[in-house]
Amino acid sequence: MTVSANQLKTEITYSIYPISDGKPMAESDSARDYLIYGVEALNIYFQDRDDVYVSGNLFIYYKKGVPSAVIAPDVFVVFGVEKKKRLSYKVWQEAGKVPNFVLEITSAATQENDETEKPLKYAALGVQEYFQYDPTGDYLTPQLKGSRLVEGKYQVISPNDLPDGVLSIHSEQLSLDLRLIDGELRFYDPRTGKKLLSYQETEQARQQAEQARRDAIPRLLELGLSVEQIAAALSLGVEEVRHLVL
Repeated sequence: MTVSANQLKTEITYSIYPISDGKPMAESDSARDYLIYGVEALNIYFQDRDDVYVSGNLFIYYKKGVPSAVIAPDVFVVFGVEKKKRLSYKVWQEAGKVPNFVLEITSAATQENDETEKPLKYAALGVQEYFQYDPTGDYLTPQLKGSRLVEGKYQVISPNDLPDGVLSIHSEQLSLDLRLIDGELRFYDPRTGKKLLSYQETEQARQQAEQARRDAIPRLLELGLSVEQIAAALSLGVEEVRHLVL
């Protein structure tokens, strides 16, 4: 079988810069779930921005020709690069852009690395914000921590205690709040007060809203509204309302 020059180049590149270390994505259900939530929620939030790349558990190579110079943040966001699928992220191919925001899901296996080695690497690279979250609350105090790069060193971002007792830390890079609600990490848009949802949560919310509109039809009919008025009020098609009425 003849191997093309492009195929050979690709195989050599992958052998030098692997796209996987063969290890599981996360060591526990909770670590995996929050990794997925973070990537999905931020992808949805930035879906209209073509210059924002959101990913997680992806190899980031930061020195050309040095494959050992690699990190793999659980969740990260890069501004000023093309939104596209990547097998790995090579800084020298991305105009030198490094993540602006990194979130690590801390566990027993990652605690020491998350607390010591990774902050040094991220600071040296110029990652502007470094957040850590411990789903079980066993390894970090407090359970959610955030740091911002100031003159080459990370300084702790002071958390806010909301009136309802919720711990909230603001990310200047994302213009979002990271909040700890009954031990659960969630992203919030402080401008709207709305929680960022995952793909599954978004679909569930859509279905619930659709059902709520349908459930409102009988009550609106009892109030004397016409089918046309109900359709306009509920943002439904006239024929759809007629079908539901029948």
